[in-house]
Amino acid sequence: MKKIEAIIRHFKLEEVKDALTQIGVQGMTVSEVRGFGRQKGHKEQYRGAEYTVDFLPKVKMEVIVDDDDAKKVIDTILQTARTGQIGDGKIFVSALDEAIRIRTGETGGESL
Repeated sequence: MKKIEAIIRHFKLEEVKDALTQIGVQGMTVSEVRGFGRQKGHKEQYRGAEYTVDFLPKVKMEVIVDDDDAKKVIDTILQTARTGQIGDGKIFVSALDEAIRIRTGETGGESL
């Protein structure tokens, strides 16, 4: 199993969720997060004073899939979340040792 974490722009969330649902992804966890990368934030003005916003709001999606489905999920996120601008986000892929469904006690792939 693989854990795929994607940090994406807020306005791309619904589009990515719909695309993942179409390819058979049955569940995901979404969190609102703040951070920065190469884009290093941006400058804004408030009441005439200029200030720098270092941590930009993003969305973090977490999806657990079988090893066979990981490439398809990654490709779908890449195609759907990409705008071509700095700040599109990142995808992190980790190996997952175990998953357990609390309600039934199912483990491994059956728990997904």
